[in-house]
Amino acid sequence: MKTIVNPAEVHSLVRQWRQAKKSIGFVPTMGALHEGHMELVRASRRQNHVSVVSIYVNPLQFGPHEDFSQYPRTMEKDLELLRREKVQLVYAPTNLEMYPKVFSTEIKVGGPVVKGLCAPFRPGHFNGVATVVAKLLGAVQPNRLYLGQKDAQQVAVLKRVVQDLNMDVTPVVCPIVREHDGLAMSSRNQRLTLEGRKIAPVLFRALKVGKSIVDLGEAVPEKVLEEIRKVITEERKIKLQYLEAVDAETLEPSKKIGSGTMIALAAYLDNVRLIDNIVL
Repeated sequence: MKTIVNPAEVHSLVRQWRQAKKSIGFVPTMGALHEGHMELVRASRRQNHVSVVSIYVNPLQFGPHEDFSQYPRTMEKDLELLRREKVQLVYAPTNLEMYPKVFSTEIKVGGPVVKGLCAPFRPGHFNGVATVVAKLLGAVQPNRLYLGQKDAQQVAVLKRVVQDLNMDVTPVVCPIVREHDGLAMSSRNQRLTLEGRKIAPVLFRALKVGKSIVDLGEAVPEKVLEEIRKVITEERKIKLQYLEAVDAETLEPSKKIGSGTMIALAAYLDNVRLIDNIVL
């Protein structure tokens, strides 16, 4: 496994792989790797000759009052996990490599994919995500891009960017990986207190309550969301930021809940922002 910080060196290695007609899978991460990331890596290894993982905590996608400085950084542990998975290349650029002083280009995303869900609460966040992933894709030039369903809005944004900018890469979306009690795996989970960690699974339990109501025939979004909200608000330490029912592909609000609807939420617990979703 090679670890490279310079995009020119990545280009050189990628050129060799392409000349040898090897397919390349790419998993972009911000490090602090967990089993959810590993499932993306394994999917890439199954479907490609070569797998590349990036580790870079991107400052562009953090707002002024968000947790950039607190975001966990565990490079040595991450590299060991990726070595075990037989990843061929880790691209770990520095801030100077990614955003030199002369850097002056940013992607601006518009349309329904950035109207609701996280977007109103994190202005500029998805522009930062789109910009950094475009730069990473430019360096790695993969055949397939592996993304996790937990970050559903990010997935929708990146699919839109890839299509709109005619990028020659296929997004592959992998299911949410959960802890034994249903909590969606996230690098931020490790910042929960012991009490908070016991409470957090209520988010997924509430989403499952919503699904069960839909399975019984309820299709009115307001009614389904209200029942989910009741379950969550029983835990007073959880502060719900949003709860929405949207089309899983376009992220436009659902007028009627049914197949293809995604119910998504964000909530604060122990000052940690948690997100989750379920697609019906």
